[in-house]
Amino acid sequence: MKVDAKQYFSKELLAWYQLVKRDLPWRKNRDPYRVWVSEIMLQQTRVDTVIPYYERFMAKFPTVRHLAEAPEEEVLKSWEGLGYYSRARNLQAGAREVVERYGGIVPDDKEAVASLKGVGPYTSGAIMSIAFNRPEPAVDGNVMRVLSRYFCLEDDIAKPSTRTGIEKLAVSLIPEGEAGDFNQALMELGALVCTPKSPVCLTCPVMEHCAGRLAGKETELPVKTKAKPPREELRAAVIVEGSGAHAGKVLVRRRPDKGLLAQMWEIPHLLVPEHGDDAALAEQLSRTLHEETGLLIRPKLALMDAEHVFSHIHWKMKIYAADLGAGSEDGAGSAESAECTSRLRGGEEMHPLWAAEAAAAYESGFGAPANAAGARTAEGGAETLPEPYSWIGRDDMERLTFPNLFIRVLNHYFDNR
Repeated sequence: MKVDAKQYFSKELLAWYQLVKRDLPWRKNRDPYRVWVSEIMLQQTRVDTVIPYYERFMAKFPTVRHLAEAPEEEVLKSWEGLGYYSRARNLQAGAREVVERYGGIVPDDKEAVASLKGVGPYTSGAIMSIAFNRPEPAVDGNVMRVLSRYFCLEDDIAKPSTRTGIEKLAVSLIPEGEAGDFNQALMELGALVCTPKSPVCLTCPVMEHCAGRLAGKETELPVKTKAKPPREELRAAVIVEGSGAHAGKVLVRRRPDKGLLAQMWEIPHLLVPEHGDDAALAEQLSRTLHEETGLLIRPKLALMDAEHVFSHIHWKMKIYAADLGAGSEDGAGSAESAECTSRLRGGEEMHPLWAAEAAAAYESGFGAPANAAGARTAEGGAETLPEPYSWIGRDDMERLTFPNLFIRVLNHYFDNR
């Protein structure tokens, strides 16, 4: 007897899901807000990573209104470590739209949900199907992989036309009244069994009629054009140790209001054409910081290398330790500080590099330099630091939001100083 491959797939997948589905915090109920938050967090992030973030986030912002009314800094701090911070900003903007347009209740309406900030076709499909049990497709990378293999589809999933075709196929597979569970079952199969590189076919509930497996193509599918690799950027950064009133603190700055990592905090760094001589890079940092802050710093040690890959940029960063140098009336850059920074790496100290006069114009790669020829103080710092610079201690990291790269760097510094 000929088996209907679609009916077989839907029936067996649902039965399998009811037996093995994971106990995840966002599955405790079908509150559309909870579903929405989980789906945004899960984009490009592993489930195990998301769980503690999700639980803390929901404890702090339990309703749409709580999220809409929260300060953005508080939302970003709760998101810190998850990356792709535009997701958090868009989620909060969408929450504000729900409060303004729908009285704080996520509407049971596909067009309304799809119009919210940051909600694309996948997220709207997930919310409508899981929260409201509407027969809408929720097609992400997992789902495209599963369906490409099961039906032996050899079209490039990077093409919009292929995605559209898979969305139509997914709708045709949804059993009546089972949209929420079916879409979650598809996601579960892709996450646990039909994985990208090593599908565990022997444990797959639909293995028997998987056309990709029967054709011996399960590891070749789905077909996907490789994305363009992120462009490489070389950067030099410095951890400046404070002294006097700022002893135990380091210099940080806030990023511009728009663009990559908007409004987040970082250690000072600049774009450089190459990672060449340490002394030359250290002097560049000294000149730039003097121009932007009025501080005279003394880079002393090549501290560490670090890197971070964004979706379109790959930062490779050399990081130096520095103290407040020439011009400090209290002799910042003491022997104690030198010994401390030398221990961080267990290597040789750099030759002291005293800050030179600021160049008339210097390309820092950060933005227009501040007017920062501030008065000197007995502590060796500027009387007032210009925006967007500040001195912080480790405790301040609990309230300020840093990208993952700088969290790692600062934790390394504070753990070893």
